[in-house]
Amino acid sequence: MTDTTPSPLIPPEPPPIRNAEFKAALLLALMVALLLGAVLYLMYARGAFEATQTLLLQADDSEGVVVGMDVTFAGFPVGRVRRIELAEDGKARIVVDVPRKDAHWLRTTSIFTLERGLVGGARLRAYSGIPTDPPLADGAVRALLVGDAGAEIPRLLAAAKELLQNLSSLTAENSALEASLRNVKGMTDKINGPAGAMGLLAGDDKQAQQLVERANKLLVTVDALALKADSLIGNADRRVFGKDGVMTDAQATVVQLNALLADARASLKKMDAVLVEAQAVGANARVATADLGSLRAEVESSLRRVEQLVNEINRKWPFKRDTEIKLP
Repeated sequence: MTDTTPSPLIPPEPPPIRNAEFKAALLLALMVALLLGAVLYLMYARGAFEATQTLLLQADDSEGVVVGMDVTFAGFPVGRVRRIELAEDGKARIVVDVPRKDAHWLRTTSIFTLERGLVGGARLRAYSGIPTDPPLADGAVRALLVGDAGAEIPRLLAAAKELLQNLSSLTAENSALEASLRNVKGMTDKINGPAGAMGLLAGDDKQAQQLVERANKLLVTVDALALKADSLIGNADRRVFGKDGVMTDAQATVVQLNALLADARASLKKMDAVLVEAQAVGANARVATADLGSLRAEVESSLRRVEQLVNEINRKWPFKRDTEIKLP
């Protein structure tokens, strides 16, 4: 028998692509151009073609600082870390590129800090307190102030450990605080005892009782003295301010003295009139002199009476006054 199975159809070969090598080269060149464009765009976006100035920051160490980290001012990036190197003096040197358009925010008095928090990465920050200061020069070297919160943890732990040790020593069984509390408790017990605070001062109940008895006797004596003082004050009040006291006599004497002074004043006025008359009338000088002698005798009599009253007042009551009367 003959095989009647049909043979499979073989597809025809596709026609050759015209200029295949040229198209492949063109595609490869386009890919290279796209790749170069992307690289150039990324470099432009990263500021590779922007005019910058260099800022050198020195710190004891550069822990937490990476290349490409931004330097911020008021929350906005004004620079980028380009390189980190070790200086000749053993300090870390951080090279920062600052764009020219943002360089006016940095002044000669600006402060640069590196902040390392417990959570998150480190941050480079710039602070310009006086914006009118001269701008920061290109290639300026500034110190970087480092604030590390994690570095304070060992110190805090050591301080807490020392505090706990001191607290344990204070609250120990034979500590000074425990002895002081025992003494305070003993003092409180003595104060609450029968002798009270006197027992605390005396230190013994018997001596405290004796002190209490002496204090009571002293109080009795003080009361007696107070009564005597009250009686003395009452007697003095009656003698001085009573009906027949010294003040009453003194007031009467003062009234008499005022009357005598009025008489003396009237006599002096008469003498002044006589003197005027004696000066006006020269012919009657002998008569005026006789009248003047009688008036003078009358004035001297009044003055003697005033002096007697003043002596009597000084005898009854020690008034310290200047009793001298000056004639005109």
